[in-house]
Amino acid sequence: MGDKPRHPYQQVSDHQRWHRAVTWAPPGGLDPMVGARFTIGPDDRIGTMGSCFAQHLSRHLARSGLGYHVTEKAPSTMSQAEAQRRQYGTFSARYGNVYTVAQAVQLFRRAYGDLHPREEPWGRGQVLVDPFRPRVEPDGFVDRASLEADRRLHLAAVRRVFEESDVLVFTLGLTEAWRSREDGSVFATAPGVDGGEYDPDRYEFVNFGVDAVREDLFEFCELVRSVNPRGRVLLTVSPVPLIATFEPRHVLVSTTVSKAVLRVAADEALARFDFVDYFPSYELIASASSTADHYAADRRSVTDAGVAHVMRVFTHHYVDGQQWSAPGTGQISASAAVSISTSMADYPVICDEEAVAAAIEATRVGSEA
Repeated sequence: MGDKPRHPYQQVSDHQRWHRAVTWAPPGGLDPMVGARFTIGPDDRIGTMGSCFAQHLSRHLARSGLGYHVTEKAPSTMSQAEAQRRQYGTFSARYGNVYTVAQAVQLFRRAYGDLHPREEPWGRGQVLVDPFRPRVEPDGFVDRASLEADRRLHLAAVRRVFEESDVLVFTLGLTEAWRSREDGSVFATAPGVDGGEYDPDRYEFVNFGVDAVREDLFEFCELVRSVNPRGRVLLTVSPVPLIATFEPRHVLVSTTVSKAVLRVAADEALARFDFVDYFPSYELIASASSTADHYAADRRSVTDAGVAHVMRVFTHHYVDGQQWSAPGTGQISASAAVSISTSMADYPVICDEEAVAAAIEATRVGSEA
């Protein structure tokens, strides 16, 4: 009789109690993960895709000696600086930033020939750019034939990412997008921002709601599994706010709504599929309860220390044979130490959204001239 709990919360664990899990967490030691569904071994091939924050994980994997799986590699004669400029190795293939889940589904279906968007190449000055990855080839293509030849090689590499990755890490970034009115094709950025011309009769703004994002994410996970029966999917949500919103409201409100939608969709995918896991990079950085401020002065960019903390927690839970502890105890893993010591300024993050900010500024300056 005396062993019977007086209420259902009497025996909850420390990680379920705010004061023990958050209030009393050591500086830089907040870890909201309780356990991982799977770990990553030295022989696992890890694919990456998603928003610009996903690039931090790509670089961490590449530097740590883990199996960062790159299927679209730079020619051996190309310098490292040029390869970086042309986004070789930024992600597992040169798809650029895949901000929305609708983009990811579209990319899969294009790669396997199930979808053939009718959108023509976009012009940028004297060259052409690929509407679905306008910033991957910064100098553009001289003609349509060269663009289509590069696209064929790219989509072949994309198929290998889906088929060969033992773990595919997908960082969800945005819900706002622009799409074709003709066939619903979704773009990484708005027409006219970095190629093409904006025509409201041809293009429309869309802000995917929770039902649409959830269904797209379910479909994406099922598609990946259809060509890779043993593959696992690791979802994260980017903590980087929107650089601009097309909704007629404050950008902070749009950011909150967008991240909430993505986080709910990720949680529902976690509940639906046993081969899917969620890593809380968003919670580690963006939570108001974080024990450290991990945003730079612009309140958007994540600091090196913030990225390092995310990578420490990732390594602790997912990487076989690695150890982790809170900063100051002298027991962080070798791979995490690399992440901390290497300045991210040496590896600038490539973000398509920056083109939106540049376009807005150029328009403002032009109107004032």
